[in-house]
Amino acid sequence: MNENELKQRTKQFSLRVIKLVGALPRSVEGRTVGNQLVRSGTSVGANYRAACRGRSKAEFIAKLGTVEEEADESAFWMEIIIESGLMEKKLVENLLQEANEIVAIIAASRKSASRH
Repeated sequence: MNENELKQRTKQFSLRVIKLVGALPRSVEGRTVGNQLVRSGTSVGANYRAACRGRSKAEFIAKLGTVEEEADESAFWMEIIIESGLMEKKLVENLLQEANEIVAIIAASRKSASRH
């Protein structure tokens, strides 16, 4: 997967997170978890773009670390949505899988960049 494909994938992830949050119940719990998820989920794509524009290898690696953290946090909030019963698992599981895949891709990229 090249840089442009990953930029597109992380942007699509952010857009899907926004749709998921829009479908959450309008309860205190739904709004609280939704606010957390929309922040971390939209941060994934934004921070990946920032990483690609890094001025040094160290900055690139550091920003990839932020992308990894935000994608993992997004996965956490989706697990909370499922386990708290805010939304049915079948409605969240594909996006949760995507979050976990992004975490794995970014972690591997960060390790690779650190070695070279």
